[in-house]
Amino acid sequence: MARTSKTDARTANGSRRRKSGLFARLIYSLFTLMFLGILAGGAAFIYAQQILREKGPLQQTTSITIKRGMGAASIAAKLEKHGIISDARLFRIATLVNRKQHGSLKAGDYQFEAGVSMNEVLNKIQSGKILSYKVSLPEGWTTQMILDRLRTNEFLKGEITLDPAEGELLPDTYVFRRGDTRDDIIKRMMVAQTRLLDELWDTRAENLPVKTRKEVINLASIVEKETGVSTERPRVAAVFINRLKRKIRLQSDPTIIYGITGGKKKLDRPIYKKDINRKTAYNTYQIDGLPPTPIANPGRASIKAVLNPANTDDLFFVADGTGGHAFASTLKQHQKNVLKWRKIQKQRKAAEKSGKANKTDAPVPVTASQLPPPLKN
Repeated sequence: MARTSKTDARTANGSRRRKSGLFARLIYSLFTLMFLGILAGGAAFIYAQQILREKGPLQQTTSITIKRGMGAASIAAKLEKHGIISDARLFRIATLVNRKQHGSLKAGDYQFEAGVSMNEVLNKIQSGKILSYKVSLPEGWTTQMILDRLRTNEFLKGEITLDPAEGELLPDTYVFRRGDTRDDIIKRMMVAQTRLLDELWDTRAENLPVKTRKEVINLASIVEKETGVSTERPRVAAVFINRLKRKIRLQSDPTIIYGITGGKKKLDRPIYKKDINRKTAYNTYQIDGLPPTPIANPGRASIKAVLNPANTDDLFFVADGTGGHAFASTLKQHQKNVLKWRKIQKQRKAAEKSGKANKTDAPVPVTASQLPPPLKN
């Protein structure tokens, strides 16, 4: 019996050693597989990061629209279809990995430059850096002209339901996003003008003959139409301020034009003597003081010029042939300036007839009365 027990013990010990060895080999194999898996995962991660960072396949600047409700798979497929990214599946994985830190993909219009990396595409869409648009609404345009431009802008939507009065809008270049409405831009223009007046009102000069904000905008619209030279605006404003103080009619040619067209179109002809003598509510050759409404939408510089005009005694100005004006405080000096202007006009007409006129000899638009206005009316 004792011999049998020793044999059994040796057998049991051998069995345990075999089991122990098998377990060790199993553990070793598992660790080996894990190690290889980590290496493979690391290599795959490094490879994926390299693809995400490297230059993409896009050959030229391209814009696409990501609509609301599109999922990551649809967005990735669209990006790949347009040649913006090279691998839609990798993009989807990167989207899931980065979602917690950077958020989900956002709808909108996006523009991508040639060679943009997949990481850059992902960051742009997750941060919502959507494409913006601009609409330029020039200073001195009438409200009708501004509304017409907004109506024809293909990126704005909706009918215009607002009815802004002449002079209520602040011209500027406005940035917007696809989906913004035309009414949105109009509201922004109205608010911008109100804020500008709020900002400037307490800095206005003392003893101005224009007492209300509406009167300031009214006169600023005339200043706007009289000169395109920004440095002249305070001096042009001073001429009209001085005339109002002395109760001299403004005699501004642009008010004649507005009285004829109502601000709905341009006057594609010169101003005739009959136009000067024509009695309209806006013709400041025929009425005292300011016209009933502004004749355009003035810009910042013209509004500032009216609130803080130049400190001069000027009562007259006329075109000087350079695009600007010659100013005068007396009728005698103004008449001399008018004669100089008439001489320039004759020289230009003669050059046109002889065929020697060049681009610098182009006719100067009428911006101020070429006739010496009387001091009294």
